[in-house]
Amino acid sequence: MVLRPAQVNIKALDAPAIGRFWAEALGWNAFSPGATTYVGPADDFVWPDPVAVGIDVVPVPEPKTAAKNRTHLDLATTSAAHHTELVARLRTLGATPADVGQGDVPWTVLADPEGNEFCVLEPREIYRDTGPIAAIVVDCEDPHAMARFWGEAVDWTLHEVTDGIARLRSAKGVGPYLEFLRTRGTKTVPDRIHLDLLPYPGDDKAAEVARLRALGATDHDLGQGDTPWTVLADPEGHEFCVLALS
Repeated sequence: MVLRPAQVNIKALDAPAIGRFWAEALGWNAFSPGATTYVGPADDFVWPDPVAVGIDVVPVPEPKTAAKNRTHLDLATTSAAHHTELVARLRTLGATPADVGQGDVPWTVLADPEGNEFCVLEPREIYRDTGPIAAIVVDCEDPHAMARFWGEAVDWTLHEVTDGIARLRSAKGVGPYLEFLRTRGTKTVPDRIHLDLLPYPGDDKAAEVARLRALGATDHDLGQGDTPWTVLADPEGHEFCVLALS
């Protein structure tokens, strides 16, 4: 039994608008089958995508707080010219410069139209084949502890773990990395962005949830009520959901 990261969940006041922003930003399509807006590769719609990790934008009534998100996306570029072009295009789509204390760095920090921070990276060889999303980055206090938990929680391969970062990627060697980056400060507000995990066909969702609890996950109440998915938190309190197979 094991779980796969199916999508990045982003809460938004205006889910269709934020969905359109991310679709344009990534060169993907936005689909609105119901209350949420799903953003995925522009080919025929497949969920979960076999390569990419899509984005599900969920409407909520509360705006983002001033606190920096503990989870964000890093976007990949292939050249200095691509970096410059992408940043300029994102600005025209409504992104704004963001200061998260990064100082003088070769990447560019922006925020989407509702204030969710993300980075446009300078070209890096490690991300040359990830697609438009280079990495899903989670701030943490202990990358080693995150590697132990998430390395068991999902079916991705641990590529690197140091005192500064833990990095996982699909065992198929495709799509974005999942990175846990040592960052000062602790989590103080609910995550605006989190991962949704999905069992494989034939696996038992309840058994998967029990397995995660045994690894150190805890139940988490976000006011979700009676839903088919289960909300948990990892050992550092980052919320995530285990979805039900439809």
